[in-house]
Amino acid sequence: MVGYAFMGAAHSQAWRTVNRVYDLPARARMALICGRDTGKVAEAADRLGWDAYTTDWRDLVNRDDIDVVDVCTPGDSHAEIALAALAAGKHVLCEKPLANTVEEARAMAAAAATAQAAGVRSMCGFNYRRVPAVTMMRQLVADGRLGVIRHVRAAYLQDWIVDPQFPLVWRLQKDRAGSGALGDIGAHIIDLTQYVTGQRITGVSAVTETFVKERPLPGGSSGLAATVDGSVDGQGPALGQVTVDDAAVFVARLDGGALATYEASRFATGRKNALRVEINGSLGSVVFDLERLNELEFYDATRPTAEQGFSRILVTEGDHPYMSAWWPPGHIIGYEHSFTHQMRDFIEAIATGADPAPSFADALQVQLVLDAVGRSADLGSSWTEVEPALTAVAV
Repeated sequence: MVGYAFMGAAHSQAWRTVNRVYDLPARARMALICGRDTGKVAEAADRLGWDAYTTDWRDLVNRDDIDVVDVCTPGDSHAEIALAALAAGKHVLCEKPLANTVEEARAMAAAAATAQAAGVRSMCGFNYRRVPAVTMMRQLVADGRLGVIRHVRAAYLQDWIVDPQFPLVWRLQKDRAGSGALGDIGAHIIDLTQYVTGQRITGVSAVTETFVKERPLPGGSSGLAATVDGSVDGQGPALGQVTVDDAAVFVARLDGGALATYEASRFATGRKNALRVEINGSLGSVVFDLERLNELEFYDATRPTAEQGFSRILVTEGDHPYMSAWWPPGHIIGYEHSFTHQMRDFIEAIATGADPAPSFADALQVQLVLDAVGRSADLGSSWTEVEPALTAVAV
């Protein structure tokens, strides 16, 4: 694995746990973790459960005893690491968004397709697909329980940078992150809604905003926490320019005819990790809220009028997606379990020769939507078509 901060810790917990929970055709051995700082990566290896550590990601690619490379770095290094790993015959799991640019994402999807022909698998880490309630939400749509999908309503709201004195961490720098709230959390709701509905976004009209243009330079950071660098000649900390969006809002049309609205913000004061998706169809509606991730709200318009109303489904039964390996009904699971489910699906696909999803081609399609949103915002919210992937994509 390359990276050991927020996502590195989440992925490590999943790699440690997956074979202890699920009976799989292969076992994962956590062989080698990589980070740039020797002291920090050594500590991370011990804390997170890795056999050894290195400061050069090429060591992972070149070792014959490593089969999988897990990329948990900022977006500016995704393409280089993933392309090298695929060329070396390693299966690759790469965090979202797939890359910082469409050009990088196209190259990664093409390399993944070539590697696939040789039996080498790749997957992008959109972990919210693996929340059992989200997977069940998709099943309800696929089974026709909602009828014809008419509306998609999605929001992902956070507030961790609402303080203008919060430091200029890498997620606020375009050359490192690619974009701001749009790519960081907007990518999740783009993928999730396309996955649930089975429809792809074809065009958008968008607006983005950067509320705080300059921030103090960081003295250190880890995950979503950071400290401010020291003052300069007693004048306070040095400032740097924020080069990404703080918020993105757009309307969209899906290829099945549905109308959609999306909102991604890291300036929604009081909202810590509020992801909410509502799907309205001709026969019913379904709602998912990440802050109540074991539940769905389901409205069945086919029931007698006197019995209609949103009902709460507690997604903890043994016949609900992923839940048979966990606890008795009613015993809820949490955020970290979505990563364990992700590793379960990835290991199973590799061991059985199946193609895992979301593929790099799927992730490229999300990247094209992000690109269309950015172009629309730059053009005064003009209607902007999503470019074709030129690669088969199955959402």
